[in-house]
Amino acid sequence: MLRKLKKISTTSPTWRNQASVSPATPQHEDEQPHPKPDIGAGKTEQSDASVVLYTTSLRGIRKTFEDCKTIKFLLGSFRVVYSERDVSMHMEYREELWGILGGRVVPPRLFVRGRYVGGADEVVGLHDNGMLRAMLQGIPLAPSARPCGACGGMTFLLCTTCNGSRRVLANGARVRCPDCNENGLVKCTLCHVG
Repeated sequence: MLRKLKKISTTSPTWRNQASVSPATPQHEDEQPHPKPDIGAGKTEQSDASVVLYTTSLRGIRKTFEDCKTIKFLLGSFRVVYSERDVSMHMEYREELWGILGGRVVPPRLFVRGRYVGGADEVVGLHDNGMLRAMLQGIPLAPSARPCGACGGMTFLLCTTCNGSRRVLANGARVRCPDCNENGLVKCTLCHVG
């Protein structure tokens, strides 16, 4: 007994040809492309010659960590000055990113001259097409490839007021340290950009 197999059309009306779709193009006809918001719409102030990379140093989710490393490597290979905002080290950065993009997004996220470029797939795609170099034209070059001597390139230091405990004595009572963030860290004043 032979059964006739129904041939499945690869050109169904609801799905587009995957080979011809760019990363910014919606994969489904009903989907809308992710808007490319202006970073100025959030609370971050940027100059016309700045690059901001939201990243994470947590290794819990390997793909996210590797994507962040890839984008940092690309920016480092162009030797441009950029502000790395580690959302795992400073909650304000995470809230800032979520506020700018209007939802809970996963790093890495790159902004150039105040404009949202995209995540890892979009940035690597732009690099492969040679467009990332053009986007970074005019961005100041980093003076040295060596990490900061104070923080080792982490952009944060242990708070010297509370020694990272997040508590200080004030009028005989232990209160929250006013100088550090939720992790007992302060921004490095020597290397922190932005």
